[in-house]
Amino acid sequence: MFAVLKTGGKQYKVQAGDVLRVEKLAADAGEKIQFNDVLMVGGENTVVGAPFVEGAAVQADVIDQIKGEKLIKFVKRRRKHSSKRTVGHRQKLTLVRITDILASGADKSGVKAAIGSGSVSAPAAAAPAKPAKAAKKAVAPAADAAADDLTAITGVGPAAAKKLADAGITSYAQLAAVDVESFDAVKVKPEWVAQAADLAK
Repeated sequence: MFAVLKTGGKQYKVQAGDVLRVEKLAADAGEKIQFNDVLMVGGENTVVGAPFVEGAAVQADVIDQIKGEKLIKFVKRRRKHSSKRTVGHRQKLTLVRITDILASGADKSGVKAAIGSGSVSAPAAAAPAKPAKAAKKAVAPAADAAADDLTAITGVGPAAAKKLADAGITSYAQLAAVDVESFDAVKVKPEWVAQAADLAK
């Protein structure tokens, strides 16, 4: 019996007793783990998943946490006074021995699921923050409902309307009450005040 499993973005065809080097898993040496992403189970009856075979799993024992062969990345730019750079990298891997292939009943086995070391459950924890943002957006239009569209006044563009809003002027009535001579926060033109007074009526 064989199975095709997926882990670390790669697929492996395995049988019981096979030793694999897979992308680093969050498990210690001697632990028993289970790969639940099984794409195919073969034997007397071949089952192909869509994309995964439901209830199938591959169990394995973790032998050790190792590093792969050293890879050298060399960059050189030809020309005078050019630069060159050498960088080495050793990929972190997990050595596992396949012990069993389950065609069904994987959820009842009680064995820890194999999880990559890069997998973090932070996005799941951060999910409730989205409704809070949505709530803020829902509140904002209600606050702006009393505000008038100051860009309807000739000569007041979006930038001037923003400056007026920052100064606390959001309605025609407030703009109509502004004293052009003494108001220093924004340069208000007399025509704006006159138009605001007409629109406020």
